[in-house]
Amino acid sequence: MKSFLLGVFGLFTFALFSQSIKVDSKEYHTLKSQGLMSNQSLINLSNPINPNIHYAGKATKTGVCDCLIPLDSTFMLAMAPNDDFYSNNIYLPFSFSFYGTTYDSLYINNNGNISFTMPYCTFTAFTFPDPSFNMIAPFWADVDTRSTNGGNVWYKLNPHSLVIVWDHVGYFSMMEDKLNTFQLIISDGQDTIVPAGNNVSFCYGDMQWTTGSASGGINGFSGSPATVGVNIGNGLDYFQVGQFDTIGTAFDGPYNTIDQVDFLDNQEIYFNLAGTTTNIPPLVMSSLICDTIDVYTGDTLHKSLNALDFNLGVSTPEIGQLLNTTIQCSLPSALSYVETLNGEFTQYDVTFDATNVQPGLYSIEMDVTDNGVPAQTVHKSIPIRVIYDANLSGLSPLTEERLSVYPNPTSCILNIDGMHATDKIQLLDLQGKIVLTGNQQSKSLDISGLEKGVYLLRVTNDGKHVQTIKILKD
Repeated sequence: MKSFLLGVFGLFTFALFSQSIKVDSKEYHTLKSQGLMSNQSLINLSNPINPNIHYAGKATKTGVCDCLIPLDSTFMLAMAPNDDFYSNNIYLPFSFSFYGTTYDSLYINNNGNISFTMPYCTFTAFTFPDPSFNMIAPFWADVDTRSTNGGNVWYKLNPHSLVIVWDHVGYFSMMEDKLNTFQLIISDGQDTIVPAGNNVSFCYGDMQWTTGSASGGINGFSGSPATVGVNIGNGLDYFQVGQFDTIGTAFDGPYNTIDQVDFLDNQEIYFNLAGTTTNIPPLVMSSLICDTIDVYTGDTLHKSLNALDFNLGVSTPEIGQLLNTTIQCSLPSALSYVETLNGEFTQYDVTFDATNVQPGLYSIEMDVTDNGVPAQTVHKSIPIRVIYDANLSGLSPLTEERLSVYPNPTSCILNIDGMHATDKIQLLDLQGKIVLTGNQQSKSLDISGLEKGVYLLRVTNDGKHVQTIKILKD
């Protein structure tokens, strides 16, 4: 009897050449590579084995102040390395509300999503809404963790939340030249790990691929796009963040053109699925924003050494809605921003200029309201801490700002354009220690071996100061 129940157990049969093919078997992968596997097969004949393995690696973060929870020994392996498989039914120590329906257990699916009514092995993502799937998908795509460096899926249960991390995962078939890191948190609304008033958070590290070869992908791109969003399966309660199929940072909202995956790098997106209303509040997307952002300032009057630049994005989950956004600062003279509208997505490039600002705590407040029924509002508060740093004081006035330094932030190579033949480079930490040096012939610095944080790139010529640039190592 059990062999006929869909969604209860872990392997499915596929009738082909009078064989029964198991998910994640050699025969399955061969047929999948040949395009002969039915993508709609929804699994199931026996329970997966619980690996009962704790994370034993080094606890590290992937960004300067990102939303990714560092992996440590409290995380468990969700499933053994696999393709298209899923976890055991995981029981939650709290109740999770999904559009008003309460769940106390779920499945973690290898392909970048979780589900509540049954596990899924579907490797090609669909757009939402779709009546076949009951899922929350931080990145639904063909994840493959079988290769040596293909990553793993980890989870951690807290009293009021569940954290799941797809850590440096590869794509089908056993490709590890590009890797994705992303995280999903669900809660009952009582854990401060998710901002107040929300019960779901998506968070992204470095996102490098979108599509496996069985979904039409070539070298990790093109073909059927990856889907980010939620879908309860009734055709009414759903939304998309977007769909992604190529490299780049372009993004124009959930239902316009297919977007570019680098947009997700270091983004955090949080929202509330606890209500029964079909009007989800606007989505606020932020990149590399800590609980409190530190701005270092000194006696220098040069804005490039005192200013903090970051971006915020807002989008409506529902098609055709309009948003009204206000951004205010407790010190209005320090705030400026540029608004860029692109389809159903609006980006705000924000600058907090701490020049001549007294050290202390300030804040930027954002309120976004849609015109749905009933109208929904989301609020985001960003604390800004201005810190006096003696290393930034006493810098001589810049006679010229001729250097171009990019990318900034960066995790490895820092390119430097515009240097003269006799220029010398020093990279200092915020204690004034010289950590790297170079000259005009260098044209770049490899900072991959440095700790994450803020550094100062100082350029001199014949012993005289030319330019100092703040560098962010992520």
